[in-house]
Amino acid sequence: MSVLNLLPALSRLSVHAISGVRNISVCTDPLYFRVSSVLLGEPLKKKKRLDPAIIRAREERRRRKLEKQIRRLQKQAKQLKPISEIEVSSKLIKEKEQRLRKLPSISEEEAESRVLLQKDWTKFKTQQHLANTQTIDSIFYSQQRALDELRAESEDLYQEAIQLDLEFLPHTAKGPLKTPPIENYDNPDGEYTNTTRKFDGEE
Repeated sequence: MSVLNLLPALSRLSVHAISGVRNISVCTDPLYFRVSSVLLGEPLKKKKRLDPAIIRAREERRRRKLEKQIRRLQKQAKQLKPISEIEVSSKLIKEKEQRLRKLPSISEEEAESRVLLQKDWTKFKTQQHLANTQTIDSIFYSQQRALDELRAESEDLYQEAIQLDLEFLPHTAKGPLKTPPIENYDNPDGEYTNTTRKFDGEE
């Protein structure tokens, strides 16, 4: 077929512009070549079976050890740890009978008299405390009332009145500015000897 024969067929075709089309792919996981993750797995090791008699012997040995420790703790439970600061010297223990006071017994009338005297003394001290408290409250109330009246008259005088009087109790003291050196003092280099006493039952 020659080109001249194709011209009539092509003349019947309509020619129009085709608008541009943009194709956007939304596929977020394209099919690339992938491999599975490395698991680093290996067959499980075969557990070694122990003789039941050996297991029972171990449990029995552990139980006997625990019972022995419990018996030792129960034996040492009633023994108190001595404290050197409150230990009584042997001299005082020997002189206990000589130092013990034997107070004479008092009669019922004397005991009742002492109880009544204690009650009267307690009542007196209570009244004295209340009187002192009321006196102090009255003084503070009068002082605050006087300051309020002074402030109403003059703010400057009020500010001067509430200032602290540093010369009311003049006192000056001056001590040594530096600790005097100790003669023939051996400065430790950090080493020490542990002198803590160990007692039975302690770890």
